[in-house]
Amino acid sequence: MNQEQFKNTVFVHKDKLFRFAKRILVDDDEAFDAVQNVMMRLWQGKDKLYQYRNLEAFCMQSVKNEALNRIKKDKVRTDFAEQHQIISTTENSVGNTKEIILEMINSLPEKQRLVMHLRDVEDYDIDEIVEVLEMGESAVRVNLMRARQKVKEQLTKLFDYESVRIYSNKK
Repeated sequence: MNQEQFKNTVFVHKDKLFRFAKRILVDDDEAFDAVQNVMMRLWQGKDKLYQYRNLEAFCMQSVKNEALNRIKKDKVRTDFAEQHQIISTTENSVGNTKEIILEMINSLPEKQRLVMHLRDVEDYDIDEIVEVLEMGESAVRVNLMRARQKVKEQLTKLFDYESVRIYSNKK
C-alpha cells in the first residue's frame, strides 16, 4: 500500500476516529494523541491492512482499544473525573438542549455511551457497531435501547421540571 492508497482508505476516517476517541477520553489532546498513535501503527503495518474485511471498523476498534488503554493511566482517569464533576455541577437550561443531551450521553455507562455514540452520532449500522465493539448484535441492541431510555427519562424529568418552574414563576 502506498501513501496515496493509505490516504484514501485509512486517513479519510481520521475525523470520525477523533470524535470516537473524544467520546471515550473526553479530552481533545488525549483523543488527538490516541488517533495519531493508531494512524502511526496503521502506517507501519500498511502492507497487512488488505487482510481486513472492513478497514473502517478495524480503525475504530484500534482507536477504542488505544483510548481504553489511555484511560487506565492515572492522569487521564483523574481528568475524566474532574471533567465529569464540572459537567454535573453546571446549571442546565432548556435553551442548550444539545449540550444537555451530550452531557446525558456522557453520563451513561461505557457500553451504552459507545453504542449510542456510534449509532446516533456517527450513524453506524448495528452490524458495524457489532464489529467495532466486538459485541453480539442483541447486546448492541439492548445497550442502545437502554441508553435511549435513560436519556429520554432524564430529558422528560428536566423538561417537566423546567415547565413547572416556568409556570410557577408566571403566577
